[in-house]
Amino acid sequence: MAIYEYKGVDASGKQIKGVLDADSPRILRLQLRKQGVYLTQYVETTSTGKRETKRSNTMEAAGTREVEIRGAFQRIKLMEIAIVTRQMATLVRAGIPVVDSLNACVDQTDNPKLKKVLTQVKTSVNEGAALAGALGEHPKVFNDLYVNMVRAGESSGTLDIVFQRLADFQESQVKLRTKLVGALTYPFIMLLVAFAIVTLMMVFVVPKITEMFEEMGAQLPFVTRMLIGSSELFRTYWWIAAIGIFVFQWRFRKWSKTDNGRRFIDRAMLKLPVFGDLFRMVAVSRFAKTFGTLLASGVPLLTSLEIVKNVVNNVILADVIDSARTAIKEGAGIALPLQKSKEFPPMMTHMIAIGEKTGQLEEMLKNVSDAYETQVDSRVSQLTAVLEPIMIVGMGVGVAFLVFAILMPMLQMNEVISGAS
Repeated sequence: MAIYEYKGVDASGKQIKGVLDADSPRILRLQLRKQGVYLTQYVETTSTGKRETKRSNTMEAAGTREVEIRGAFQRIKLMEIAIVTRQMATLVRAGIPVVDSLNACVDQTDNPKLKKVLTQVKTSVNEGAALAGALGEHPKVFNDLYVNMVRAGESSGTLDIVFQRLADFQESQVKLRTKLVGALTYPFIMLLVAFAIVTLMMVFVVPKITEMFEEMGAQLPFVTRMLIGSSELFRTYWWIAAIGIFVFQWRFRKWSKTDNGRRFIDRAMLKLPVFGDLFRMVAVSRFAKTFGTLLASGVPLLTSLEIVKNVVNNVILADVIDSARTAIKEGAGIALPLQKSKEFPPMMTHMIAIGEKTGQLEEMLKNVSDAYETQVDSRVSQLTAVLEPIMIVGMGVGVAFLVFAILMPMLQMNEVISGAS
């Protein structure tokens, strides 16, 4: 059974579009005709992901291949997946079968790309596949964490609870990401504004002033000569700087994808002044939240650690988690390898050790996650409060230097003219 994105016209002449699964274009046309829709165009998604757009008429749809670029600019946001997950939790809890629940989510989803993925999942489940297996066919949308939790929920009969936990987890990740982006947006905008001001001054203002001083034959102060020299250098060799930046960025990206480059960058990120602690807190909070959610959903311990290793998004911390996984295979606990590495905070390793001894590891991980999420919120607020005046002072110093370099020779010339008169 294929998946079709279609466009049509209803009895009132209104344009209709949507997604349906059908055995053939003829069946698709019959299904739409029963709904009072006249098919005008459809796009079939093949098993390889290729799309073929065809125009339809009263005869069998004949085809002209078209290049579809719309899908290249579509992306599925984490919040959209979280909304679908919460809808699934509500529907499954109400006793609605999985296929019908998926069908309801397809109807309520606005994103065409996500709608198509959910339709393909529904088709696979309808043909007898397990829900986790159907979701696993779309790794770019549903990651290992999602698929393994759903598989555990199917095995234990707690699919509604698993979907609820997944939705809570995804929403917390979106909330944390939004806070970090919000904290860094203001400084980034300030830097762009400062760069734009300096560029305009160097390209348009300074050259005019230079011409005026040269006509007067005045001896310029050192600060002014330095500013004029910088302006001339920027105007003459800006293309070299642009090429240099492009080459550096290309080489840096290539190097950062190597094992040594990734390790160097991740270690440097953790050792950065001020921001290093924040990055570590975010990673620790994500580790505890994900690990606790997986264990509470019935995912095996070793499988959970294998998934969490990729969630922290830091090679240094991932190596520590991998060593903990190896230690568990040999009969040791989780807390000791984390503590020996000194990469994870002592409070966290202490609470994990207590959770292992008392059999309340999931609860302890939840407490760790909540504690570090609170610390991240507090640290982000502090950084925002500190960065604002620092950026303002920095811009003020830069503008003051430009003004001083421009006005200083003018004041000297006024003094010379006043003394001569």
